[in-house]
Amino acid sequence: MSAFHDLNLRALDGKDLPLAPFKGQVLLVVNVASKCGLTPQYTGLESLHQAYQGRGFSVLGLPCNQFAGQEPDSEAEIQAFCSSRYGVSFPLSAKLEVNGHDRHPLYRLLAGEGAEFPGDISWNFEKFLVGKDGRVLARFSPRTTPDDPALVQAIEKALG
Repeated sequence: MSAFHDLNLRALDGKDLPLAPFKGQVLLVVNVASKCGLTPQYTGLESLHQAYQGRGFSVLGLPCNQFAGQEPDSEAEIQAFCSSRYGVSFPLSAKLEVNGHDRHPLYRLLAGEGAEFPGDISWNFEKFLVGKDGRVLARFSPRTTPDDPALVQAIEKALG
């Protein structure tokens, strides 16, 4: 099992969200926010999740309040917003830090020193495509929409 799959997160509902069950699946890991100009990307992320989940794919949303305070709500409010406004069915973690001294271990692995695609997260909705083995295959900017052909093609290639 890769270091990626060894990690454990906390879900929005407070329960454990281990990454081990995602071994053998392709994941699109996205730091998300509810009050951002890019928040409508939730629609496209849910569409990707629905389109490919039967083939071993999932989106993993990671709320973060590090960019202009655009995720100030409680975890219960985030869950309610994502469900009612965008019909989100993919897993969402509790809020976490993606940059800085308190960067979550997941983001140390995704973007830290020695990572395949290192460097600070630039804004909400930055995307990492993680392969079935837990290796990061690609990194996409926040402005790359979920229906961008390059992103869709990378997902399809990773799924095989």
